[in-house]
Amino acid sequence: MSHVIELTAADGFACPAYVAQPAGNPKGGIVLLQEIFGVNSHIRAVADSYAAEGYLVVAPATFHRVKPGVELGYTEADMNEGFGYKTAVEALPAPGVMQDIQAAIDEAAQGGKVGIVGYCWGGLLTWRSACTLSGLSAAVPYYGGGMTAGADAALKPQVPVLAHFGDQDHWIPLDTVEAFRKAQPGVEVQVYAANHGFNCDQRGSYDEAAAQLARQRTLAFFAKHL
Repeated sequence: MSHVIELTAADGFACPAYVAQPAGNPKGGIVLLQEIFGVNSHIRAVADSYAAEGYLVVAPATFHRVKPGVELGYTEADMNEGFGYKTAVEALPAPGVMQDIQAAIDEAAQGGKVGIVGYCWGGLLTWRSACTLSGLSAAVPYYGGGMTAGADAALKPQVPVLAHFGDQDHWIPLDTVEAFRKAQPGVEVQVYAANHGFNCDQRGSYDEAAAQLARQRTLAFFAKHL
């Protein structure tokens, strides 16, 4: 069962979130962070799939502070549009969108211990959340662009982290992934023979084998920590 709710951030900003509920009592909560394409049909399907595994899932619209109602596809034009929204959100005064993610964590806590998972830009936000926000018990960033370089790579997670990357990802060079692995010995880093976006079955870069293996590892990680 799913519906849309309105989260209220610490600064009073109202942010919509897609909520997927499990059939029975939840065995934990999951915050799901979108790619640069919005809370679109793919992200809603991912939320529903985690709910089917028994979790209460909250997927906040992390573009809402700059553009409400974003639902993009995966064409080059969509990518350029989404990148523009991402750039605008990143330019917001701190703490910006992190307040909306904290509100989503607080909401997901109704389901028990909370994990967070995100893809692409959502992977970067997942990493930042693991390092700076409260109320989390585990974090799983998928190919988080930016988390393996610069200031973000030097952050220190407060909870267990499982990070997924593709070895053919031209957005995240493999040498930066290896440097990140060495700099963050407490983080479990998994690398797949795949490209950026390998989890999304609506993208040309989808890799079924990598997606299934990463999902198995993610579910086992959440089962252990939530």
